[in-house]
Formats: sequence, C-alpha cells, structure tokens
Amino acid sequence: MNTEAHRPERSKRRKRRHHRSALKDVFDKLPRPTLGGIPAYIFFFVMAFVPLPFGSYDKTVTAFWCGVLAVCMLATACGPIRLGTGQIRLLAGVGVIVLGYFFVLHEQMADNPWIASFHPIWKKTSDVLGIPITPSVSIVRGEPFFALGPTIANILALVCGLVIGADRTRARQVLIVIAWSGAIYAIYGLLSFLLEPSMLLWREKRYYLGSLTATFVNRNTAAAYLGSCAVIWLAILLERVRGHLKMHPIVWRRVPSRLADNPPKPIIVAFCFFFCCLVALFLTTSRAGIVLSLMALVATFVIYFRRDLPTRSGLWIALGASGAIALILLQLFGGVVSSRFDVQGLADEGRFAAYMSTLRMIGDFPWFGTGLGTFAWAFPAYRSPDISMNGVWDIAHNTPLELASEVGLPLTLLVAAGWLVAFLVLRRGIVVRHRDVIVPLTAFSVAMIANLHSLIDFSLQIPGYAIVVFGLTGVGLSQSFRSAEMPKN
Repeated sequence: MNTEAHRPERSKRRKRRHHRSALKDVFDKLPRPTLGGIPAYIFFFVMAFVPLPFGSYDKTVTAFWCGVLAVCMLATACGPIRLGTGQIRLLAGVGVIVLGYFFVLHEQMADNPWIASFHPIWKKTSDVLGIPITPSVSIVRGEPFFALGPTIANILALVCGLVIGADRTRARQVLIVIAWSGAIYAIYGLLSFLLEPSMLLWREKRYYLGSLTATFVNRNTAAAYLGSCAVIWLAILLERVRGHLKMHPIVWRRVPSRLADNPPKPIIVAFCFFFCCLVALFLTTSRAGIVLSLMALVATFVIYFRRDLPTRSGLWIALGASGAIALILLQLFGGVVSSRFDVQGLADEGRFAAYMSTLRMIGDFPWFGTGLGTFAWAFPAYRSPDISMNGVWDIAHNTPLELASEVGLPLTLLVAAGWLVAFLVLRRGIVVRHRDVIVPLTAFSVAMIANLHSLIDFSLQIPGYAIVVFGLTGVGLSQSFRSAEMPKN
C-alpha cells in the first residue's frame, strides 16, 4: 500500500482541524450577552425610576414601563441563563396565572364568550333605546384591554426579577438600587416638604398639603414605599453590623460599646439613609402605612437575629423590646398620626360600608365580575346610603375585593394562591439561606407591607410602587434556594 499518496490528504485534514480549533478559540474569547449585562441594567433602571413620575399612575407612563420591562425580559433570552428547578416551577406558576387572566379577559371582551353570560345592563339599555346593541360581559366595552397595563407591568417585573435574581450578585445589586433610589426620594421628599410644600415635582400640589408624599400623589402609597425602603436599609444595616461584630454568638451587652467605638463608614451610611427613610415615613402621616412599616421593621430585626438569640425566651424579649422601640418612635415622630388615630380611629368613615357594597357586587357577578377596570362605573348602582354623597368612590380601598368585583372570584383566588405560595417560598429562603439571607427577608417584609396595606387601601394599584414590589419579590423568590441549587453563571 502506497502511504506516500495519503500523506497530502492527512496533512490537509490536520490543517482543517487546526483551523477549526483556532476558530473555536476565537469565538470562545468573544464577549457574549450574559445575565450580567443588558437585562440587569434595564431592570436596575426600572426599579430606580418607576416611582419618579408621580408614581407612574398615568396610563401612558405605565405603557412605557411595560415596553421597557418587555425588552428586559426578551434580553434575558440572549444569554446562556440556567435556572434551577425551583425557579422554573415558579415561572410555570406565573404562567398559570397569566393563562387565567387570558381566559377571563377573553370572556369579558369577546363578542361570543365561551361560557360567560352577558351583563344584563346591555339588554336593559337596548330595550330603553329601542335599538339593538351588541352585548358584552364587561359593563364598559373594551375597558379591560385599556386597564390591563398595570397587570402586565407587574407580571413582567416579577418574571424579570425571577430570572435576573438567579444570579446572587445581581440580586444584591437590585436590593442596593432600590435602597439608594428610595433614600434619594426620601431626601427629596424631606427637602420639598420643608422648602416648597405646595409643589410636587414640577406641578402644583393639590392634595395632602400637610403631608410628605415624595414623588407620589397619595400619602398612603408614599408611606408604603418609604416604609419598604426603610426595611431594606434596616436589613443592610443589620448585615453590616453583624459582620462588624464578629461574635459567635453575639454578646448583646457588649454590642453598644463595640458600635460606639469607631464604627465603620458603611454602618454610618446605612444608618443615616435608614433614618432618612424613617423620618420621611412618619411625615406622610399615613396611619396604616406607618403602623405596617413599623411592624415589618420589628419583624425584620427579630428574624435576622433569630439565630443569635440565646433561647426561645430571648426571641420574645427581642420581639417585645423591638415593639416598644417602635411605639416610642411612633410617639416621638408621629404626633400627627396619633392625633388622626384619636379623631378618626383605625379607618375612615364609609370604608366598611363601601366594602359591604363591593361584596354585593361580587355576589351578583361572582364568576367573571363586571370587567377589569370598571369598578368606577359599576359601583354607583351598589353604593350604600351610609357613604357620604360627597365625591366619587372610584376605588374600593381594598384591592382583593376590587379585583374580585372586576374579574370574579376564581381568578382572584388564583392570584391569592400565588401570593400564598410566594410567601411560603420566601419563608423557606429565610430559613435555608445563610449567605444573602437579606434578599428573601426584605422581599418577604416588603411583600407583607404591600399586601396588608392593600386590604385597606390601593397602594398595590399604583404602578410606581407595585412594580418595585413585584420586581423585588421575584428576586427574593429566586434567591430562596440554597447555593448548591443555584445556576452557575
């Protein structure tokens, strides 16, 4: 066999393999779009600036944030993102809720719904006018489509938080971005309240002239946001204090002397910004916002140091001491709030009657509601005579009840189940995580403030606050798994 004839062919194959290998090395060294790039910075931008334009309550602004978050979600698909089993299951759960919304909205807007019945007001109107009118499940035709913006923005923020939060470095950066932006808004609110209380950004302030609202129109939403930022700064402060003490276990009687003896600059910075958020919170004079935020601060402190408390009795002592400090702060800084409790009690007059009226709405249309975003049109027919006739009651001041009246009980219960799962997962993250425990802890506390406050007000219906809550919740959920379960980026 002539081997000389095969040598040129073997030489050519070796050269081709060499070229392919060299080409592969070149491609391997090229920068690739990764999780740490564009989508993360887009998400940071949203978390920092969404509260700025008057709480992003305007529908045009909300649509803008929907577009930005959609770009962020699409950008996450450009990199080799590897999610763990837990994150994938959570995304699947979000998908189930999205399908639920799709089904209900189809029924409310379709000319031929699959199973829903048309709202009887359309037939009554047709009989009165004597002309045929195309009926609809929604009491206002097309309104569910125009009211969908905040829901889309919240879901996109949750999904982006879940994906981006899979990287622990990015998760902590999200926390820092929200904390710093919240401190800046708190400082702006303090300066504006002291120097120009009649202005809200570049517009004349028409409501709550005696209260700090930062960049929000409503003081209650401002209180929920500032209280959430105070919780985040407290968690950052506690983490820095714990790292500075270097005691295992902590000797509590030595803590004050250790902190007073030349405290590090990061601790001083965290305390200053925490204090700014706390003072701004009290100046909102929001009863529910302040009380719920103080409860969340107490819970954050006790949960973070639960492993450093000597016994079970120590846990109760810490809880009692923290609660006493919160009450002292309420008395020192919340004079106006205390007077509002004395004069108005725990709730404004008429809210209970409004809740009863909303329950009657739900009883008449329990399956598909009156249409997403149609509460203001449907409520007058059910308005109780116990409610003052002054003003328009266009919000139920109870987000779950309003949601049930608009989209029906089944979808509302599905959303409630989703929140219950989220709280259970965040609780798991607090228990199993040692490093970066402040991420699921702050997400748990902030989500608790938002959900409890939504039972007596509408803070979760303001995109400038809700998007931050959903984004942080997604990050906390993603970080609620042990490091061994996290994707390798």
